[in-house]
Amino acid sequence: MADASNLDLAVFVLVLGLRLVVPLFIPRFPLPALIAALVIDGVDQTVFATFTDLPLDNYQSYDKALDIYYLTIAYLAVIRNWRAPFSLWLAAGLWYYRLVGVLAFELTGERWLLMVFPNTFEYVVIAIEVVRTRWDAGRLSRKALVWIAALIWVVIKLPQEWWIHVAQLDFTDEFKRAVLGVDPTDSWADGFANRPWVVVLLLALVVALWFGWRRLSRRLPPQDWPFAVDADRVSALTGFVPHGPVAVAPRGLGHLLEKIALAALVTMIMFESYPNVDGPLSVVALVVAATVVAHAGLSVWRARGHGARVGRLPLGVQVGANTAISVVAMLVFAAFATGRRGTVHVGDVLLFAYLVALVVTLYDRYTARREACELPALTPAAAPSPVPQSAPGPAVP
Repeated sequence: MADASNLDLAVFVLVLGLRLVVPLFIPRFPLPALIAALVIDGVDQTVFATFTDLPLDNYQSYDKALDIYYLTIAYLAVIRNWRAPFSLWLAAGLWYYRLVGVLAFELTGERWLLMVFPNTFEYVVIAIEVVRTRWDAGRLSRKALVWIAALIWVVIKLPQEWWIHVAQLDFTDEFKRAVLGVDPTDSWADGFANRPWVVVLLLALVVALWFGWRRLSRRLPPQDWPFAVDADRVSALTGFVPHGPVAVAPRGLGHLLEKIALAALVTMIMFESYPNVDGPLSVVALVVAATVVAHAGLSVWRARGHGARVGRLPLGVQVGANTAISVVAMLVFAAFATGRRGTVHVGDVLLFAYLVALVVTLYDRYTARREACELPALTPAAAPSPVPQSAPGPAVP
């Protein structure tokens, strides 16, 4: 980066900023923010290769870490927005299954593990969020949810994971070579000029998909509300809003253990992906667990003495304060765990402290909010009547 031009640095900062900021919109606007994060993830290396001369030797490691970052926020958004308990359990199972697989890959380097532990979670969330734009997803039966997950797992993710991680093929290169009959280094214009009939086929495919969607849309049930991507509006329309005061943090050993597991798994994966740090994962897990417990202790103290005031803190302020607490806690715990003080760089700790603080803050807020909402037992037969399309959606706290 020392020899990078101003343009190179501007492009790098822009892309990195988008990858860090766009996921923060997932809790409020899940579908557009998730798709935007997915698209940015797919084109970032192409942007760097096209518009900069930056070396990308270690970017693959950063890329995996940033993927885990936005998917972690997506899981926390599921806790915030999805009211049906079974759908939440299904998403949690898929998410933790993927985390275990990614950690196993980071430890062994065996790429086939990423195919055995596919990222089905992301596409299931997108599919359910598509439903939630017009219908109450709580009316989906358990069987329907399992079928959605199974079809995505087998039909979409297994081939995709094999293509990317086992065969290690690039779609654009293979498309140019096999379909357009040109070298991958040739331009798209040269490729389509070489085989113009491909353009006709692509246009025919678009038309066929459009007619297919038109036919399918006639078979779909009547929509419950007009198209909406604002999760707060959907929550208001389904009645999934707090019916009392929202606690500073959820209580119970189960929630504490999940926070520890989530923060530890995500941080260990980040730690293994991050090329500038090295050390035993057992120490990382211990430091993260102790930091999460410290946050839990502070939450209990704040809830007893200052709960009302802390509860009104803006999310950004609370994340910043928790990041500062995490930095201090992780430095102290790391020094005690390793027996070596002054050998841990604050700059490296800041990244992991922010990650732990974000997980703790969002988990506490969203789980406490969820517990303040009523969770009726939902089945398709006992589903609520569709909401009139003209019904306004009040703001959700």
